[in-house]
Amino acid sequence: MDFFKKHRRFLTFIGAAVVVILLVIFSIRSFVWGRPTDQTGNRSESIPTLYMHGYGAGARSSNGMIAYASRYQGAKKVLTARIASNGSVTLSGNWPKGTKHPLIQVLQLDNTYYNYHVTSKWFYNLIVLLQRRYHIRRYNTVSHSMGNITTMFYQVKYGHDNKLPKLNRQINIAGHFDGIVGMDDTPNKNYFLSDGRPRYINSYYRYLLDHRDGYPSGVRILNIFGNLENGSNSDGDVTNVSAKSLKYLLRGKYLSYREIEIKGKSGQHSRLHENPQVDRYIGQFLWNSKR
Repeated sequence: MDFFKKHRRFLTFIGAAVVVILLVIFSIRSFVWGRPTDQTGNRSESIPTLYMHGYGAGARSSNGMIAYASRYQGAKKVLTARIASNGSVTLSGNWPKGTKHPLIQVLQLDNTYYNYHVTSKWFYNLIVLLQRRYHIRRYNTVSHSMGNITTMFYQVKYGHDNKLPKLNRQINIAGHFDGIVGMDDTPNKNYFLSDGRPRYINSYYRYLLDHRDGYPSGVRILNIFGNLENGSNSDGDVTNVSAKSLKYLLRGKYLSYREIEIKGKSGQHSRLHENPQVDRYIGQFLWNSKR
């Protein structure tokens, strides 16, 4: 008893120090293990599909496609990737090992920023993060509108790097590869020359043409575009020539290439990502889904 009285202050200090250390350990454990996206592990056996939205858009742009794939095609959304305006990437969600068709919804928080040299670097940050945390080796992309150009700029710059995960299948929806109506394109103005090259070429298409050698070989491509059938030969924002110019751009690079034209009102630019017919084509192309 005398010992405890004599050393009460010292023992109290030791006890407090132990409590603080335990609290720090618990906090670190909660921070590292308690957050779903820090449950890192080897997912190299999986091929995730990344959904990229367009200008001014967000989660709503791909919610319907993801919901359809989850309900009918055996897919499952595992992560949401949020890309800030400084290029930093935050992942949320949980990716269970063995997920058959993992889906990742990508959200560009500054959704009207279209310097593709910058946004392609943001996409690079995402790919590197997924590689570091989940050891992915391959991935698919499903892109709408502006998302197509971001992913294309990324592919011609980084796609040939064997140290990075490789693009497996690429789905383009309403891709304005060679112009946008009302900005640098006009309905029924552009056309294809005998070799398949567009007669008129904008600055983005010129850049991609000049750097096309960087695009990875062996990719399977599905190019979906709309035609309102109102005489404009466009989806209201993107002419068919602009969308179809992807084929000439990637000639000799792809393993397979297929175009699908969605006609009528359902082929309108923004309705294309709300179209069950498009959803079915996506599942058939990615996973041989019958629905």
